[in-house]
Amino acid sequence: MKALIAYFSRAHENYVSGMLKELEVGNTELAAGIIRKLTGADIFRIDPVRAYAADYNTCIEEARADRRHNARPALKEYPESIDGYDVIYLGYPNYWGTMPMAVFTFLEHFDFKGKTIRPFCTHEGSGMGASEKDIARLCPGVHVAKGLPIHGAGVTASEPIIRSWIESFSE
Repeated sequence: MKALIAYFSRAHENYVSGMLKELEVGNTELAAGIIRKLTGADIFRIDPVRAYAADYNTCIEEARADRRHNARPALKEYPESIDGYDVIYLGYPNYWGTMPMAVFTFLEHFDFKGKTIRPFCTHEGSGMGASEKDIARLCPGVHVAKGLPIHGAGVTASEPIIRSWIESFSE
């Protein structure tokens, strides 16, 4: 089984445990790194051409506008192909109850039929939101595994829960 970790993450000013905090590396990127360490999977960063603002409040307003307009932000690049992958670990922060719209762009670019998507989401209290249903809707014929919500403030200590989640897929 060959796996790819595809993730969207944002550093800079973030909401963490009830306060704004400057992050050098985004929480979802940290979680993706743990998954890579545990699985050896290939990794790809979903990176929009136009990044969200570094300022948290501006960022959330930009993300809200993207969501309201059902935007599909252009991405800087895509993997050449996903044909060789059976499993996609898909990571993102919870933005307005689902995935950032750049993740929608990524999902609509490929045919995931017959593949398994294992979503993981960083959040500060909102869990997976509607993201699992959105993935299933955007990717007909995909198997959406039970997602892993990771509290962003605790991501640096999340390796045990990530390991347990990954092991839950073993046959």
